[in-house]
Amino acid sequence: MQDDYQARQKRRPAQHQPQQPGHEEEMTPRPIFIRDDYRGSGKLKDKVALITGGDSGIGRAVAVHYAREGADMTIVYLNEHEDAQETKRLVEAEGRTCLLLAGDIGDEAFCHDSVAAMIERFGKLDILVNHAGEQHPTAGIEEISADQLERTFRTNVFSFFYMARAAIEHMQAGSVIINTSSVTAYRGSGHLIDYAASNGAIAAFTRSLAQALANRNIRVNGVAPGPIWTPLIPASFEAEEVEKFGSNTPLGRAGQPAEVGPCYVFLASADASYMIGQELHPNGGQFMST
Repeated sequence: MQDDYQARQKRRPAQHQPQQPGHEEEMTPRPIFIRDDYRGSGKLKDKVALITGGDSGIGRAVAVHYAREGADMTIVYLNEHEDAQETKRLVEAEGRTCLLLAGDIGDEAFCHDSVAAMIERFGKLDILVNHAGEQHPTAGIEEISADQLERTFRTNVFSFFYMARAAIEHMQAGSVIINTSSVTAYRGSGHLIDYAASNGAIAAFTRSLAQALANRNIRVNGVAPGPIWTPLIPASFEAEEVEKFGSNTPLGRAGQPAEVGPCYVFLASADASYMIGQELHPNGGQFMST
């Protein structure tokens, strides 16, 4: 499988998509969302998860891994209907149920309504994965408008607050919240200043919420991926940058969603029962290269 990851990296041509959040069906090559030899072992049997941004990329990988481990789920996404339907098909092929909800997670009312719809459909919520996000590369801080700054934080940070606040009302002891941040929260990014700042906020939110909910035995942790081949990449960067994406890591390539999904399985399962306020870092060793 390692050879397959490397081969797909070498075949990746320059490409660009005109707007975010991007569409997986338009990527060449398509991301690998789960290994062919990944064997579920019932780690999440009969659990119910809500995954924001679960339609494609890492979110799709989380959804399919969770399904293979025995979970049903609700996937919340913006407007990538074709990608969402494909992820639903993949989840159902694993024998699990998938509810799709489209809307803007930057809207508090939509977040509340999404949790309510999930409770109506499944009757419970065991795992919340706050994953959806957006990024807008700029040449410097001078190009970051007030509107862009607010939009980035509304999607990347406010939505995490909104979803968590709505979810914990229905969570029991043993429930789990997993927040996605980014390697940029730890190493910074000169061309993604607002995005990196929002991910720093997510890291602090994860640690703080973990402390606040520990006495209720609701575990909160995070995952901070490095350069992963997802629709957000061709939708964020120019074609020439996409072609080189991830080549500056010690492994010399971008990661695949299949290499990140198991992190979310671990944190959602009883295997991580003594972990709170922690971040996992699937980043190809990028810390070592800075």
